[in-house]
Amino acid sequence: MKRKSVLMISLAYTVFMAVLFFYYFPKGEVHSYQVALGGVLCGAIPLILARFTKLKFNLPILLSYLAFLFASQYLGSILHFYGLGWWDTFLHLLSGALLAFVAVALYERLVHREGGTHISAWLVFWFVLSFAVLGGVIWEMYEFSMDQIFAMTLQGGGNSDTMVDLIADTSGGFIIAVISLVRTKQKFDAPDGGKEPGLPPESLA
Repeated sequence: MKRKSVLMISLAYTVFMAVLFFYYFPKGEVHSYQVALGGVLCGAIPLILARFTKLKFNLPILLSYLAFLFASQYLGSILHFYGLGWWDTFLHLLSGALLAFVAVALYERLVHREGGTHISAWLVFWFVLSFAVLGGVIWEMYEFSMDQIFAMTLQGGGNSDTMVDLIADTSGGFIIAVISLVRTKQKFDAPDGGKEPGLPPESLA
């Protein structure tokens, strides 16, 4: 994906959240403008990566990332979709799957094409699953930190909320990890000897 497109898409979300910040700040709606500020920071991550690195972006993953931020920060926190009860668990299930897709893409980028034929399909499985679970843990650490520092209520259900979120993250990551395991084994068993290392990102995206 061209860097210009990455900048435009990410900039659009960042500007949207910035507008929300300046809309809610004068009204004194603390929770909303704090979430909007967090949205500005999260939306700026692809912008920073595109500006200061040579990283090539995967379009489906980038769009999924921004869609998740929109569903979580705007719909969930600002429009209070989290009040539905199941919304938070649903998003964590999707985020676990999204992080697993990112892990597959990273595997393809980091593992040499020839070296992939010597890597166990189970290693791919554990890498994808572990990456998804780690992402979920980091997110819970973020929520805990925001609650402690800014007196927010991101972890409204306390320990129960945290554990349900982590189970949902793990479940989403597990589904994609199993698919990656099966597809990797299929490639290794292919007549060409499995010269393609594992899964191409687009095969799952």
